[in-house]
Amino acid sequence: MTLNRRALLGAAGLLAAPGLLSAQEAPWPNRPVTILVPWGPGGSTDAFARVLAQRLQADTKQTFLVENRVGANGTIGLAHAARQAPDGYSLVVSPNSTYAIAPWIYNLGFEVDKAFDGIGLLMSMPMFMMVGRQSPARTVADFVAAAKRPNNNLTFANPGIGATTHMAMESLQKAAGFQITDVGYRGGGPAIQAVVAGEASMLFMPASAVMGLLASGDLRALAVASSKRSPLAPDIPTVAEQGYPGFEVVEHIAMLAPAGVPKPVLERINAAARAAMNAPDMKPRWDQMAITPEDMPLAGWGPYLAAESGKWRALVRTLDIKVQ
Repeated sequence: MTLNRRALLGAAGLLAAPGLLSAQEAPWPNRPVTILVPWGPGGSTDAFARVLAQRLQADTKQTFLVENRVGANGTIGLAHAARQAPDGYSLVVSPNSTYAIAPWIYNLGFEVDKAFDGIGLLMSMPMFMMVGRQSPARTVADFVAAAKRPNNNLTFANPGIGATTHMAMESLQKAAGFQITDVGYRGGGPAIQAVVAGEASMLFMPASAVMGLLASGDLRALAVASSKRSPLAPDIPTVAEQGYPGFEVVEHIAMLAPAGVPKPVLERINAAARAAMNAPDMKPRWDQMAITPEDMPLAGWGPYLAAESGKWRALVRTLDIKVQ
């Protein structure tokens, strides 16, 4: 007979019932909470997680620490998180790149829906196609034309194989019929700086990490990758408007916990996260970061993950994305 992790945790809980009851008498959180971000500092997930941690800390009067563990499209950090105690004090804030795309590209050694309990989808945000201030391109057509010229030396800054940013670029290359050099970076922050410095020609990146650079002119947005224009930048047309109907790539960020957290604790975390995301006084901050808050109950996670994961599985196969 094979017992999965949930069954083993349940059995252990029954054996240790007296201690468990006393521990549950103190409501979550009664000590510092660590939020693991499986991407590096300076990227969209990190920027969002730090603002969320500050709000959760203010709301709960408890310390929330953000820890970065980088590599392999977030899978190194996700694997580390899966090994942590299921007590509600080790959480993960992750993009869909890691929990919904990476499983179809990398050998994780575990299944996300079995290794983690989903707290819920926290937010979504648009993604921009961008070049540096030194680029002559002003539209998607400009860039595609340059990319089709022989010996063009154009490069794409790739924060991670299988990231939504990578998937957006591969989708555009397939749709437009060009191929430029893919240069890998360890996360969104270094990839952004490479384009700002002129070391790479372009990248796709979620809005929260680049709004300041767009405002300063260090980066220029040629298009937004969502199906509709962003209210934060209504003058920037979509990729679909510029000749590629149906093009849509959106960044999602969710919160997860190692599987086996007691349901009352999961419910408290879910309630705290939803309150932080949907607090009226946070709206200006989320608007500034081009974030659309979500309000997902615990029961919504399973159906959402199945649909999101299935969508990306199909695209990974269509684009033939593989770890080199």
